[in-house]
Amino acid sequence: MSETLTQTLHRSDEAVSLEVEDNYCGRSSSVSEIEEDNSSDFPFNNHAPKPMVTISEDEKEEEDTIYVAVGKSQSSIEALSWTLNNLITPSTMLYLIHVFPEIHLLPNPLGVGMIPKNQVSPEQVESYMAQERGKRRELLNKFLQLCSASKVKVDTILIESDLIAKAIIDLIPILQIRKLVIGASKSQIRKMRSRKGSGIADQILQNAQEGCHVSIVCEGKEVNEQIAGAIATDTSMSQKNKHQQNASVSCVCFNF
Repeated sequence: MSETLTQTLHRSDEAVSLEVEDNYCGRSSSVSEIEEDNSSDFPFNNHAPKPMVTISEDEKEEEDTIYVAVGKSQSSIEALSWTLNNLITPSTMLYLIHVFPEIHLLPNPLGVGMIPKNQVSPEQVESYMAQERGKRRELLNKFLQLCSASKVKVDTILIESDLIAKAIIDLIPILQIRKLVIGASKSQIRKMRSRKGSGIADQILQNAQEGCHVSIVCEGKEVNEQIAGAIATDTSMSQKNKHQQNASVSCVCFNF
């Protein structure tokens, strides 16, 4: 692994730490780590500078840029595999977005339970965070290996946040994301089709900024049309039932 560049951007009410590591895996790759400051729910606002130092406007214009949200679930692997098989071109630049939780509690040095982060020494905090970074790299390695096998240029964006869907939704206008791929399980898709979904994929699909196409992938297939069709059918049936109820009420009113 080549040199590591760390850049910290200070603003009036927050700080964003960017860790960029070049040539991590594949033809071209890097890791950008965005850490939230406790004073803000999310480290971006509409006036923030671009957090990805590896992205330039010229690169965006020249390359077909695709973002894939990845995590610990099998659906993330399926989403990436679908992307590599269906969307990748020789000019594609792929970004893997991984949101990991903030660290509030650490293992008790005495070996019993967890204790607040501010009750342990800075050295213990850094040691624990280093272990967590190692776990993240191990997790991301399987995704990067898939990208490497497909010979696609890839970077990884790591975001520290307890609100996964919100973190990704807020990232869309910041990075001007136009293509986003998200994996979902069969149970999540069933809930989305019945309009009872409140999972990550559903939240992002419903709240993504206009101009960003969100592809939902389940078991290796894009299911956007199925979801949209089910919602449209449900809406149509609801309107039909409402009309029938109104008609029934009208008949009753005139039946003296």
